[in-house]
Amino acid sequence: MKSAAVAALSVVGAVAVAGVGYGAYQAVTPQQSGYAKVVDVEPIVRTWQEPREVCQQVNVERKKPVKDQHRVTGSVVGAVIGGVVGHQFGGGSGKDAATAGGAIAGGVAGNQIQKGMQEKNTYTTTEQRCNTVMEDKSRTEGYDVTYTFNDSEETIRMDKKPGERLRIEDGDVVVQ
Repeated sequence: MKSAAVAALSVVGAVAVAGVGYGAYQAVTPQQSGYAKVVDVEPIVRTWQEPREVCQQVNVERKKPVKDQHRVTGSVVGAVIGGVVGHQFGGGSGKDAATAGGAIAGGVAGNQIQKGMQEKNTYTTTEQRCNTVMEDKSRTEGYDVTYTFNDSEETIRMDKKPGERLRIEDGDVVVQ
């Protein structure tokens, strides 16, 4: 009977030692599954510029078309008035010279007056003006996620933004 008791005690002792050994192994061997705490999430953003056409209505001032491009009307009217005024001065051949000088001066003055009037003869219209501007665009292409598990800090790149924790199975992050 002694040998049966010794055998039983030996088995119990072996199981106890194995249990203590397994417990110690579990204590020093890190967990392979569980949840990791997310400590930082950095978005990976790609930026670029795209051209875009911008159009707007603009008021534009234009000159009206000129009918008398050489300003003949102003020159003739000015010459006639200048000749009449010049004719009032002098006598004899001096009167003829004053008339001719008045006509020449009046023609030049009439020409310049008509030029000024033509330049001020304008109208306002609305035109569409377009130009190209560069527009900033961006897109989040993923996330660099830093997490802690078993007192170790790791970083992984993910397509989607995670929550506050990550599922770990067999030492790997489970991407859902």
